[in-house]
Amino acid sequence: MLRPWITALLLCGAVAQYSSDLCSWRGSGLSHESHRRDVEQVYLRCSEGTLEWLYPTGAIIVNLRPNMEPSSGHMASLHVCIKSQPYSQGSHLYLEHKGDLKLLLADEDRGQGAVLCFSLAEGALFVEAVPQTDISRRITAFQYELVPSRGPGAHMYSYLHPGSVTCKPCSDEDVLMAVCTGDFAASGVLEGVASGTNEQSPVLVTLSRLFHQKSGVFTRDGPRGRAWSGRVNVPAKCAVRPGRDEYLLTGSVHFGEAWLGCAPRYKDFLKLYTRAQKAGTNPCHIDTKRQRLLHRSG
Repeated sequence: MLRPWITALLLCGAVAQYSSDLCSWRGSGLSHESHRRDVEQVYLRCSEGTLEWLYPTGAIIVNLRPNMEPSSGHMASLHVCIKSQPYSQGSHLYLEHKGDLKLLLADEDRGQGAVLCFSLAEGALFVEAVPQTDISRRITAFQYELVPSRGPGAHMYSYLHPGSVTCKPCSDEDVLMAVCTGDFAASGVLEGVASGTNEQSPVLVTLSRLFHQKSGVFTRDGPRGRAWSGRVNVPAKCAVRPGRDEYLLTGSVHFGEAWLGCAPRYKDFLKLYTRAQKAGTNPCHIDTKRQRLLHRSG
């Protein structure tokens, strides 16, 4: 349950706003240090952004919502994922729902690169400052994203489904949709697996074609920068077999890293795409006849 002083402040509607826009918020506990039991309400209406709380005192409630018309089905499928900055310290993170607090991450358990996800329908993010005699070196900071839990390749983002990731292949419909709506779509080969974590295994890839990408996760290299390469994360429990087979590579980008979603063999995708094109059921058009990147000039 909420601490009594927090409950009273919530009922009284204690509110204070600092530097904020639709996506990010930056505030300082020094502005109300004499009122260490204040609870601030922060409202963010964006799919991703940052929060930085300098010299944390009291607590803040972070209300996250997408900047779009509300839809019960859409909202139910959205999750909030947060990633603490390496220097973040000074606060406990909770999930708050109807007066109940559930601990997400204790200050002493914070770790570099830790990602936590919870359903948007479960409540708001409650950030409580750890009482300190000296707050001059404390900064609580993290990135957040609103991530759909359903859709092409969503089952491969392990932080959404801790302990229950499924490595099943995508359906034909999911593959076609992933090419159109994914954060990246390309074709290429799996070169090898780098060292990773219990959650993810980074796979090194070299691309033959790049249809589109977000955030520049793939970069040019090789002579004259003709080839594209990069790495995509795969759940650690899903086996990856490097080799010469060419795959369609689609997926999503989370906190600047690419996660593999639907990835059939490229020749199988071409057959699927051609059938859908003849039937007029393609959700979008891509240039499958595009010349291979490895042989392009410039």
